[in-house]
Formats: sequence, C-alpha cells, structure tokens
Amino acid sequence: MGRRPVTVRLARWSAEHPWRAIGLWVVFVAVCFVGGNAAGLVEASSADQAVGESGRAEMIITEGNFHDPAVENVLITPRAGSLDQAAAKSAAADAAERLRQVTGVASVGTAVPSRDGEALLLPITMSGEPEDATDRVQPLRDATVGVQDAYPQLRVEQVGGPSINQALNETLGEDFKRAELLSLPVTLAILIIAFGALIAAGVPVLLALSSVAAAMGLSTLASHLVPATDTTASVILLIGMAVGVDYSLFYVRREREERAKGRSGLDAVEIAAETSGHAVVVSGIAVMISMAGLLLVNDAVFSSLAVGSILVVAVAVAGSLTVLPALLAKLGRWVDRPRVPLLWRLTAPRTGPHGRPVKPRFWPAVLRPALRAPLATLVVSVGLLLALAAPALGMKLQFPDMADLPRTTPAMQAYDRLTAAFPSTGTSHQVAVRAPAEQADRVRAALTDLAGRAGGDPLFAPVEADGPKIEVSADRRVSVLELATPYAGRSDEAARSLDELRDDLLPAAMKGIPGVEYAVGGEVAGSQDYSKHIEEKLPIVMAFVLALTFAVMVLTFRSVVIALTSIVLNLLSAGAAYGLLVLVFQGTWAEGLLGFTSMGAIVTWLPLFLFVVLFGLSMDYHVFVVSRIREGVRAGLSNREAVAYGITSSAGVVTSAAIVMVGVFGIFASLSTIDMKQLGVGLAAAILLDATIIRAVVLPSLMTLLGKANWWTPRFLREKPAQADPPAPTPELVAAR
Repeated sequence: MGRRPVTVRLARWSAEHPWRAIGLWVVFVAVCFVGGNAAGLVEASSADQAVGESGRAEMIITEGNFHDPAVENVLITPRAGSLDQAAAKSAAADAAERLRQVTGVASVGTAVPSRDGEALLLPITMSGEPEDATDRVQPLRDATVGVQDAYPQLRVEQVGGPSINQALNETLGEDFKRAELLSLPVTLAILIIAFGALIAAGVPVLLALSSVAAAMGLSTLASHLVPATDTTASVILLIGMAVGVDYSLFYVRREREERAKGRSGLDAVEIAAETSGHAVVVSGIAVMISMAGLLLVNDAVFSSLAVGSILVVAVAVAGSLTVLPALLAKLGRWVDRPRVPLLWRLTAPRTGPHGRPVKPRFWPAVLRPALRAPLATLVVSVGLLLALAAPALGMKLQFPDMADLPRTTPAMQAYDRLTAAFPSTGTSHQVAVRAPAEQADRVRAALTDLAGRAGGDPLFAPVEADGPKIEVSADRRVSVLELATPYAGRSDEAARSLDELRDDLLPAAMKGIPGVEYAVGGEVAGSQDYSKHIEEKLPIVMAFVLALTFAVMVLTFRSVVIALTSIVLNLLSAGAAYGLLVLVFQGTWAEGLLGFTSMGAIVTWLPLFLFVVLFGLSMDYHVFVVSRIREGVRAGLSNREAVAYGITSSAGVVTSAAIVMVGVFGIFASLSTIDMKQLGVGLAAAILLDATIIRAVVLPSLMTLLGKANWWTPRFLREKPAQADPPAPTPELVAAR
C-alpha cells in the first residue's frame, strides 16, 4: 500500500490529538487577529490607484500641493412657485451668521444667485483636513436645519461633499449592517435544513467565521506590502463565508455518510480526508489561482482584493484539514445532536440491510435524460445557456456616478436641485498642467483662452461671470483648470466633451509652451480610462487563470479531457451570468422588482471581479463532483454508472452549498447601491446556474457522451499503478451498479 496522502495524515493526527489541534487553531486565529490589529492597516493612496491619463492628471495635481479645503453649500430654493427674493436673501444672511459661529467653519462666502434667479447658493469653507471633514460636518447641518425651521416657506438645505458622504455612510452603513446580520442566520438556517441537526449546522459556520477572523488579521499585516482598500474586508467576509462553509459542508457530509455505513469515527474521518479533503485542497488551489489573476491588473483595488481572498481561502483550507477533523473526532455522534425531528428524517444518510445505502429517487429522475439521451440533452442545455449568454456581447461598462446613488436621502435630493440650478457644480473635467515656473503666465493665458473657447461650445457649461476657475501652485509649476459640462457623467455628450478636450482643445492651447506636460482628469475621464484599462487587462487575466487552472486539473485528475471540459463548463457558466446581468441591469424592466434605476451599463470593475470569483467558486463543485465520479470509475463501475453515482452521491451537498451561497449573495442584491446589487445578482445567478444546469445536466450528459475518453491523457502524465491502491468497492459503490 502506498504512502497515505498528506490530507489523511493531517486528519489522522488531528483526530487522534483533538485538543491539541483545536488549541493550536485557536492560538493561530488569535495571533493572526491580534497581530494584525497591532501592526495597523496601510491603506492605498490615490497614487496607488492612479490609472491612465486621469491618473497622470491626479499625480500632477498632487504634486502641486494645493490647499483644497472641504466645501459645503447652503442651497435656498422655493417650495412652490417662484423664489421670494427678499425672504431668500434674509435666509442666506441668517445662515451666514449662524454658520460663522460654528466650530469647523473657516469662512462663509457671499450668496450667489442662479442664472434664472430661482435659487440662492451660500458657499462655506470648512477648516481642518478635508479627509476627515465628513466626521465634522454635523454641526454645520444642524445650523442649516435651524435656518430651515425659521423659514418654512423656503427650502433651505445643505449640500456638499462632506454632507453627502455622511448621509451615504449612514445609509450604506445600515445596509451592510443589515446584510451582515442577515447573512449569518440565513446561512445557519440553510445548514440546519441541510443537516437536520444543530451542531452539524454550526460546525461549518464556526470554521468560516474563524477563518475570516484570521484572514482579517493576516490581510492587515499584508497591507504593509500590498496596501488595502475599503472593500478588502467586505470581500474577505464574502469569500470567507462562501468557501469556509462549502469546505466544511463537503467534509462533514462525507464523514456522516461513512459513519452511517457503520465505520468508526476515526475511519470515517480518514475517508472524508482522503476524498472530500483532497477535493477541498484542489478546489482551494483553483480559487487561489483565480484570485491571483487579479494581481495582473496592476491596480491597487484588485491587488488588495486578491491578497485578501487568497489569504482567507488558504486559512479555510488549512482549517478544514486540521481543526475540522479534530472537532468531528471529538464530537463523534454528538455532531448529529440536537436533531430537528422532521428535517433529520429527510436529510440523514439512509442505509438498508447490511449497510447498503438506500437509493435516492429525485436525482436519478433528474439525471435520466442526460444518461439516456446525452447528445440531445447536451445540445438543448448548452443552447439555452448560450442564448442566455448572448446579451453579454452588448455589455457596456461605466463607473457609477452621483446619478446612480440612492435618492432616498435628502442630501442626494438637494444635490439634484443644486446641479439643476448651478450646472457648473455638476460634472467637470480637471485640466492639469505642469510646466517650468517661468512659463506660468503663458500657461494661465492659454488656460483662460481654452476656457473661453470651451464655454462657447454646447458640450461645456458657460464660463461663470467671475471667470474660469484656475489654480496655480505655490511654486508656479502646476496649474489646474476646472471645465464643467452640463451633462451627466456617463452621457454620450460628456464623453464627447472629454474627447474634444483631450484631442483638440487642450493640445492646441498648450502648443508652443516649452517643457509643458498636461493631462485631463475628473469623473468622466476616470470612468473612461478605467473601462479601457479593464478591457485591456481582462484577456490577460483570463489567459492566466485558464492556463494555471488547466494545469492543476490535469495534475489532479490525470486527464486532459477532464481539465478541458471543466474550463469550458466554467466559461459557459460565467458567460450565462454576464448575459443575465446585461438583461437585468442594462434594461429597465427589472427596476421595480429589484429597486434600482438602470444606468444602462454594468459597473466597470464587475466583469473582471465576477469572472475570477465565479471561476474559482465553480471549481469547488466541479472538483467535488468529478472526484466522486472518479471514485466510481476506480471501483470498477462503467462510465455511465460512475457518472450516475458521482452526481447522485454529491448532489445533496452541492445543492446545499449552492443554496447557502445564493442566500448570502442574494442579500447583497438588496443593498442600495447599484454596484452591490449587480454583484449580488451576478454571483447568486451564476452559482445557481452552475449547481443546477451545469452540474446536473450539462456535465453528466457530456461525460456520458465522452465515455472512456473522459480519462485520456498523454502517457507521461499517467499515474503509476504502484503509487496508490484503488478504493475498495464499498456498499454504496456496489449499489450504484
């Protein structure tokens, strides 16, 4: 008999020394978490996140060291009819007087009327660092509320970056708190239904939560090498709960099955380690490879997400191979206590005489078309998935802008009124110019001329009466011009204004100035540049993920065909998810159903992130199912019998794992922001398609059709017979004949 796999040796040691294994795991999690908090988090700077020409513009502006204080505004508009000018001026004077007495206000400007005279705008400059202005804006908002109370016939409201951020933080904070509070009970409830016992349901949740805690600490330490972003922790939680629960679910279900056949606790743990444990390692490697592809994007956000995801998957794999066997060995048959009576009878592994398992009825019925008419089943199912994927060919990418933020907050409603009354306060381009100090006057003259010519173009907003907004750095080397456009950030007109500015207006204005460098940044430029960046990097990431995943699958199953089919099926699943996203979010028919306003596009970063996450998570199911099919083949079953055995014996656990993921991801679809809705719907739909149509219809029909060709591989990659013995024909395998 060959040397036992490392998964079995680890599980055996943990099962024989459960308290040591559990203690070491607790210490590991505590050291990671405490150590990470002690080291502190290093967050990515704006320079780390700079992309394309807009990134160069931001770097030029940063070099200018401009004093850019936080600015707020008091907007005064009529509640009905025309604006009462006398009342509006009185309210503006009252607001100015109150705000000058508020701590944190550096100065209050002069009230400015709108062009149509139907609004009055009072600018306020805050003191202190702009980075923490959001935390200090509440006293200003309170003062504005006091003015509103004094002038009920007017609409007096505060609007600006800090106040909008505070309102959104409150809304989104409540969203995420609700999501976090819901995800745990939803996961636990689904696992209770899957296991029919409370302890068995709690073990996967415990492992997932401890893996997330350890990974949070490790990612904080890793941020000193790869700076973190504000989304890293959320993704660690999302991925950690998904894979942590999945891996434990696979392991616990297999251990329970083996105990139900009469095996001792230690033998059941060993078999679970040799089968499900091996599948966990392979799928974990596949997920980490997928997430590592994000490092090739050369982007701070994706790099931080990759590092966080890789860490939490690695920790979850380690936990499933060490502390999980220890827990199962220590709990023994207590893992099936306390039982939920009805659910226990429905979910417990059932065996007949002599330990022979009772054949299920549902999944054989589902599999019948794939086994009896594999070609027809394959053509129909793949045709349906390709039809669902077809809309992805028309996918458009855009960054969400202010128009896509939820309008449920008064701050966003005030922002809409502000941009309607004062168009120059809406979308704008930032023209950043760097030149020798002695050329500062020529640069200013050129920018002034540029602003004048742009102001006469309908693609740009007219120049304000006090002239263009030009800032010059203290060393006179950097100049910045704000050019407003009256159109929404993702409109075709805003994109055309950017192209005209970059291709014609700005180069013509800067022509002849020695040593000049220039770039255009801003919201529109950032969205366009990032979309182009993602489109360029997506093929590179896909090629990396596909190539390494192919290699891992070949080495794992010693079959080129299995590796190729796994990649094709996962691509089919991802394509269907893309198509579904386009159908739902680029149109308007689902707005009322999901509570969003269509932006006519998919969020720029989503297709790339969705691809690596889906490709990684889909491999969980694929490796687990194909591993069970290979068990049948090695035990002497025919190809058709092995496919039936592998699908039916794994269908319950795969379905349970998929339902957990769909439930958790579905919660994200209920959040307020469009990017979280798209992420939640995309992930939930893809996992559902993958666990049902792909694994229960397409995979069995394809493997049945291929027959022995499933396991073909070049001679140099074939396993040597002496390396390991084939599994013994257990009663379950015999029953599959």
